[in-house]
Amino acid sequence: MSGVTPVIRNGSITIEELPESFESSYLDRATVNAIFERWRGNRMLIPRISKVTVNICVGGYSERLDKAVKVLRMLTGQEPSIRRAKQTIKEFGISRRQPIAAVVTLRGERSLEFLRKALYAVNYTLKASSFDPYGNVAFGITEHIALPGVKYDPELGIFGMDVAVTFERPGFRVARRRRCRSTIPRRHRVTREEAMLFLELLFGVRIVG
Repeated sequence: MSGVTPVIRNGSITIEELPESFESSYLDRATVNAIFERWRGNRMLIPRISKVTVNICVGGYSERLDKAVKVLRMLTGQEPSIRRAKQTIKEFGISRRQPIAAVVTLRGERSLEFLRKALYAVNYTLKASSFDPYGNVAFGITEHIALPGVKYDPELGIFGMDVAVTFERPGFRVARRRRCRSTIPRRHRVTREEAMLFLELLFGVRIVG
C-alpha cells in the first residue's frame, strides 16, 4: 500500500485518501484497481458504514436476557431493545412473542468505535462467506470478554454475540424518507468486493476463504 493512510470521517473516506496501489489479502489486483477507478470517477460511489448492529440471543431464559441487556449497555453505552420470537419453537421451549434477544443499533462514531473493538476480538480476520451480495458483513464473537478493556464479571457471566455491519453509498436516504420514497437500483448498491476492500483499507482486516 502506498499514499496517504485513509482516515474514517462520517463512516467513509475521501478520494484524496485513496492509495495509489493496494495489495488485498483476498481480491486480485485487477479487481482492486477497477474499484479504485470507479471510486475516483465518482465520489458518490465511495461506500460508507451506515450502522453496526449488535445482537445477543439467549432463547427463552428471562434472567439471562436481563444480564444480556446489562452487557450490551456496558459495551455500547446505549439502551438495548428487546426482540421477541416470531413463532413458537417447542423443541427450544420458545413461545411466540416471547422475549428472546437484546439488540443495539449503533451509528456514527459509536458504531466505528465498537467495530474496532469487535474486529480486534476476531483478530481482524473475516471469512469471505460472511459478506452478502450487497456488501453487508456479519460475524460472531464467542465471548464478549474478548473485546479490549472488558473484564470478566461472575455476576453477568459470558455472552457470545453477532455483529452486523451495514454499508451504503451516499443517496440511500431516498429509500428511507417518508415522502416520495423510491428504491435503490442494483447499480448503486455496494458490492461484496467493495465492502471487503473498504474494511481492508480502513481497519487492516484480512479476508480468508
